[in-house]
Amino acid sequence: MKESDAREPGRQAFPVPRGCPFAAPESYREWREKGPVTRVTLPTGRAAWVVTGYHEVRAVLADPRVSADVRHPNFPALVEGEQEVGARARPFIRMDPPEHTRFRRMLLAEMTVRKARRMRRDIQRVVDERVDELLAFGPPADLVRDFAHAVSSTVMCELVGVRRADPAFRRVTGTLGSQVFGGGASTAQGASEGIGALSSVVDDLVAERAARPGEDLMSRLVAEQLTPGLVTREELVTTLAILIVAGWETTTNQIALSVLALLRHPGLWERLRADFSLLPGAVEELLRALSVGDSIALRTATEDLDIGGQVIPAGEGIIPLLAAANHDPAVFEEPGNIDFDRAEKRHVAFSYGVHQCVGQNIARLELNVAVGTLVDRVPTLRSAVPWEEIRFRHDGIAFGPERLPVTW
Repeated sequence: MKESDAREPGRQAFPVPRGCPFAAPESYREWREKGPVTRVTLPTGRAAWVVTGYHEVRAVLADPRVSADVRHPNFPALVEGEQEVGARARPFIRMDPPEHTRFRRMLLAEMTVRKARRMRRDIQRVVDERVDELLAFGPPADLVRDFAHAVSSTVMCELVGVRRADPAFRRVTGTLGSQVFGGGASTAQGASEGIGALSSVVDDLVAERAARPGEDLMSRLVAEQLTPGLVTREELVTTLAILIVAGWETTTNQIALSVLALLRHPGLWERLRADFSLLPGAVEELLRALSVGDSIALRTATEDLDIGGQVIPAGEGIIPLLAAANHDPAVFEEPGNIDFDRAEKRHVAFSYGVHQCVGQNIARLELNVAVGTLVDRVPTLRSAVPWEEIRFRHDGIAFGPERLPVTW
């Protein structure tokens, strides 16, 4: 949506498209220069406040007076019907403590740094298999479909305990590849059908694990949470479905956009080829610069809030913009540059506070392995189409290229 499409005179329209795919929209800079919060009109016609300053974004995300509960009347949903779908499904990312805390703790125990490191061998195997297929059947290839989507969907399946040989694998990955689960590109019916289709598969898997438990995450949650009655079957199914969708959607886009950024700036690609010790820092910088999950954090004020001198009344919607925070020049010098040597690494690409991404340790590992393996095994990788022909998802849950035709 263009800024001129705002439904009320003088009020900005949101969301706005990126001019450069590797940076926050230019409007964010203009809004920030006027103050850390800006009044906007959403596609639903509702008004909300967007927060653009780094420190203000972190403060909002950590403030207990700011709610993530989707059931608030003025929850700043970005598409018609999104709030109604969320209120029915009750994903834990749209809950507040203590309810949210119960589900978060359940998952955090399975996603510690130590457990993520134990997955490195499995993630490396998944990535190597996808690269083997790229090299066997290409070029050309679509790096989004044939690599980024294939890697992230397989990793999420294996995380919960669905191997590629499992008959349910194609049901899960097929659902992920054929549905739009949220964002401006979605519809209420489409999002509901997408979650419903995936939940149906997960429900069948939960029943199987209850009858024949294994050594996987799903089996442990069935044994430790469902069987003792700590969660209902519907709650467990919804939590697992949302976990799979969130881990797949954001990581698919982050992998694809990261590779595109490196191809667009070949000096960065060559630096990684020459020195793989740069990779962890490079991944953190790409997470900051690209901020693919910019507006995932939708909130509502439960009390009057003073943010940078602007009072946001209780009950009004707030959207802390992660890309705006990560491109705040008061914190990140020359934020538009992708700088592997950047000293300031406190980005909020995984959000902040009690709703910080529960799977960030696995996502970091996945990005390191995926990007590093491509640089190592396909060093001549390049775009197969002119830069201007690459189209991007500006209104999905996560920003990224729709397709990325590559050759080598």
